Amino acid sequence: MAAAGGGPGAPAETPPATAAGVAAAAEAGAVLQREPLYNWQATKGSLRERFAFLFSNELLSDVHFVVGKGSARGGGGGSGGAALPGPGQQRIPAHRFVLAAGSAVFDAMFNGGMATTSAEIELPDVEPAAFLALLRFLYSDEVQIGPETVMTTLYTAKKYAVPALEAHCVDFLTKHLRADNAFMLLTQARLFDEPQLASLCLDTIDKSTMDAISAEGFTDIDIDTLCAVLERDTLSIRESRLFGAVVRWAEAECQRQQLPVTFGNKQKVLGRALSLIRFPLMTIEEFAAGPAQSGILSDREVVNLFLHFTVNPKPKVDYIDRPRCCLRGKECSINRFQQVESRWGYSGTSDRIRFTVNRRISIVGFGLYGSIHGPTDYQVNIQIIDYEKNQTLGQNDTGFSCDGTASTFRVMFKEPIEILPTVCYTACATLKGPDSHYGTKGLKKVIHESPTASKTCFVFYSSPGVTAEAVGVAIAAPPSEGEANAELCRYLSKVLEVKKSEVVLEKGGKSRDKVVKILVSATPDEILEKLKKEASS
Repeated sequence: MAAAGGGPGAPAETPPATAAGVAAAAEAGAVLQREPLYNWQATKGSLRERFAFLFSNELLSDVHFVVGKGSARGGGGGSGGAALPGPGQQRIPAHRFVLAAGSAVFDAMFNGGMATTSAEIELPDVEPAAFLALLRFLYSDEVQIGPETVMTTLYTAKKYAVPALEAHCVDFLTKHLRADNAFMLLTQARLFDEPQLASLCLDTIDKSTMDAISAEGFTDIDIDTLCAVLERDTLSIRESRLFGAVVRWAEAECQRQQLPVTFGNKQKVLGRALSLIRFPLMTIEEFAAGPAQSGILSDREVVNLFLHFTVNPKPKVDYIDRPRCCLRGKECSINRFQQVESRWGYSGTSDRIRFTVNRRISIVGFGLYGSIHGPTDYQVNIQIIDYEKNQTLGQNDTGFSCDGTASTFRVMFKEPIEILPTVCYTACATLKGPDSHYGTKGLKKVIHESPTASKTCFVFYSSPGVTAEAVGVAIAAPPSEGEANAELCRYLSKVLEVKKSEVVLEKGGKSRDKVVKILVSATPDEILEKLKKEASS
């Protein structure tokens, strides 16, 4: 190998002192090119190839960077030798012109009014691998980043004002963004002031909140990031589980601050974050099993929240009761009714309709008709039930106010309920209040078209709701002048395969709860079996 700076007649052997210096440099991780130095330009066909050849090359270099934390050791071989990098450091050669051409920060460093004249510059706050990635990009436009170096490279690119490399780092992070690293990347995005990446992290947390808060990185976030997440209306998680995750974060924060993990200290480190937990969204069972026993809330707060759950009208509490909805701003409404009529009574029974959809969606609430007697309040329980499994997927005991018009009024679930294609579900609402408007001429199929998504097709079925105690039948005829009663008898005679005269309405002619006598020699089990068969058809 020719000695650095040697010409055509340079000696082929390297002097011992220089060899020692080379060995020390190699030991410290410096990269030395071993290609022949004479006429190297002839082997490079483009400007990019020539500059790439100079990357991390002593050839023509006029500045060195000692990169990384640590203290430089004594001078290398020969008098006047530069200090050798210490453990964790790397001495990297560079070319002022190339750096100044690619970075305004380097331009100011070498050519500005307070330009440095030093031939060696220490950068203790930069990782060697990240600095090499920056130089590689400035010399050749080549991007070489990985999961282990992307964050330090992003920091270095921002420090030296190389936005093109910044963009590559953000793009890399975006492609590798997952629920289990969303909180870690969100913290970094906020630290490095990358709003686009932060927004993508928050969207990922919204869609997969449970997976995100279960990841290890969640307990490492700072209090400001925690509050920014808790303030969101768009998280898709039960509030009780969110509270459990926040308690885990508080325990980790106590340890970071070297505080005993006590109820008082957990409350102290949470600070404003505690007020962002939406306790009113929990069920009374969830609250009793978790927050009420956590010791983080005061006795007065626990009592006030229990009163909020159990009495009407509900007393005001100091916690937000607005439902979180991961689809806020993207909601679509469908209505299968073509006409609205008056006087639908309520006596504790439920109104039900079965339905299927052709694509995966989330249901966030129902639209319910209000009173025919002017403004009033209703108490209501709404549910979505998996019809085949008879499993309640979501429900909410709440209330709503109406203004006396024939409009529908929004009643929301506490969190969105996922609906899968081709699965049969039952929508159920049980109201307490005065007679209301109701919808008629309901369509069996409703198609919703969206400019940003494919068509969503709802198919509706009557929901008899057969049990050993009662049979729920949805009749399309209006409840006036006996039309609904007559239609009910006709329907039952058809299903049970008996004469119309053998189906007699005995009680409840003006009520929604009716007693029908079947004048045939059949057991109740046989009749129920036929009704169940009809319900599943």
